Amino acid sequence: MSDDRIVSPNENISEDKSLDLNLRPKTFSDYIGQDNIKANLQISIKAASKRSEPIDHVLFYGAPGLGKTTLAHVISNEMTANIKITSGPAIERSGDLAAILSNLSEGDILFIDEIHRLNKTVEEILYPAMEDFALDLIMGKGPGARTIRIDLPKFTIIGATTRASMLSAPLRDRFGIVHHLDFYEENHIQQIVKRSSTILGVEIDDESGQLIAERSRKTPRIANRLLKRVRDFSVVEGDGTISKEICLKSFDILNVDKYGLDHVDRKILNTIINKFKGGPVGLNTLAAATGEDMSTIEDVYEPYLMQLGFLDRSSRGRVATDSAFGHLGLDKK
Repeated sequence: MSDDRIVSPNENISEDKSLDLNLRPKTFSDYIGQDNIKANLQISIKAASKRSEPIDHVLFYGAPGLGKTTLAHVISNEMTANIKITSGPAIERSGDLAAILSNLSEGDILFIDEIHRLNKTVEEILYPAMEDFALDLIMGKGPGARTIRIDLPKFTIIGATTRASMLSAPLRDRFGIVHHLDFYEENHIQQIVKRSSTILGVEIDDESGQLIAERSRKTPRIANRLLKRVRDFSVVEGDGTISKEICLKSFDILNVDKYGLDHVDRKILNTIINKFKGGPVGLNTLAAATGEDMSTIEDVYEPYLMQLGFLDRSSRGRVATDSAFGHLGLDKK
């Protein structure tokens, strides 16, 4: 259900893939935000280039839509290296991974999205590949089985995950560079909106850019999606120029408030407040009462509601804060 939300951070709306390809930065100079991560990566890339070696294996973790895939492409461009893309669920058998690794060339980058979803058998193939650039394959079965080691060219694995806690310790330890992508500053989101509007060929003033940034949930993917929806509205209701009035009308129709909350976010808060007197309420109970999946509430809705200070998590369950009562215009009983 969350996949269809305008403010969902997941890349699951059909328009996103083509939109992201057009708007995705190619270099660090185009990449806005995450300044500390950029600075560290640039040093690592320059050092690796001077040694004529691939950059060390990189792990990015953080909420969806913050630019993990984009950073992988930027690293590829900055290193002038080929990048091959796959995901944890797509690599079902160890043979699948062996085939991918054996087709890599010197200096190539293998980007594995949702790397926490690799199964254990595949992980065991990955360990020597990352550490020793070698594949250990077992040929045959039973007493006659033997191990063959195949040397691989030096390459870089870039892993991305929204659930760093689900990565096994041996896999996590094999990444030399680990970065956590945090939510963006509002001024950085405004810059991203301005850049994207230029690429899309749409005029937007600073006030409208700020309105979009405020509702973006501090996430570039959502900001770009909102920009495109507002642009469509401006074409139908105006002359194609995005103004404050057009923005406010668009957000009213999209049912997105000034904090970027939609009807689902408000339903969760209203459920905690009205049905459970503000909490605490357990995750199981909350999921049943709202009709939402437990993992969706925990991974998609809660992080931003907690970031806003509208929701607290205690050992007894979820609690709506005074700020949540105030935002919804409700009195705390």
